[in-house]
Amino acid sequence: MAADYRVSMANPKLKSVTKTPQDANVIARRKPAGAVRTAYSLAEREEIFRRFSVQRPEPRGELEHTNPFTLVVAVALSAQATDVGVNKATRALFKVADTPEKMLDLGEERLRDYIRTIGLYRNKAKNVIALSQMLVDQFGAKVPETRDELVKLPGVGRKTANVVLSMAFSQATMAVDTHIFRIANRIRLAPGKTPDEVEARLMKVIPSHYLYHAHHWLILHGRYTCKARRPECERCIIADLCKSPEKSWDVPAPLVELPPQMIGEAVE
Repeated sequence: MAADYRVSMANPKLKSVTKTPQDANVIARRKPAGAVRTAYSLAEREEIFRRFSVQRPEPRGELEHTNPFTLVVAVALSAQATDVGVNKATRALFKVADTPEKMLDLGEERLRDYIRTIGLYRNKAKNVIALSQMLVDQFGAKVPETRDELVKLPGVGRKTANVVLSMAFSQATMAVDTHIFRIANRIRLAPGKTPDEVEARLMKVIPSHYLYHAHHWLILHGRYTCKARRPECERCIIADLCKSPEKSWDVPAPLVELPPQMIGEAVE
């Protein structure tokens, strides 16, 4: 097991009182207030995200949508499914139901016909109808702009809420999906046992001026380079900085801006 790295985010001053040598040793072993687990110095983290910003200046999510409501539906449908599969199903759906009212008019049975190619489609159809009803009844048919309100919607968890807050309302959030959870642990950027733990640590270790686009950079890096089965280290722009035990390459790939994303055509 690799050594436990910690970067102190604060330098608290201890009160000046007389202590025995034993007391002093106890204090010395305490974790600094605000310390966060990461294998990278602040300078290294700055450089990692600087490179991501050069490679993808304007990263975007790859779920097709036309407004906050269709985004909520698309993200809810994407649980345990690929973006490509969801996009194929929702292209026709959103042409006839792009508001909560239209979704309710469509009804659960007809909705199932549109999304039956998506895993767990029966339960997801039930949730989409229920969240549409709640939006109409409690939010004036508008998607709320706070996490606390979003997670009240059926089928909407913290990850979905974070995606909506970021993509629909331009808030700096960290939506920890399978890619980000894998990356944060694999390269030891912000290791954690749960998505919530990883989210909290990433929010602290990522330089604030890169935070808005950070979750998309990490998702796309995990989807196309640091892949689950075999990371393609030879294609990685941070190969020299990466501290993953799985790393097989030390020379970074050329740092060039990639062509604009083709939304809806992602390769999973």
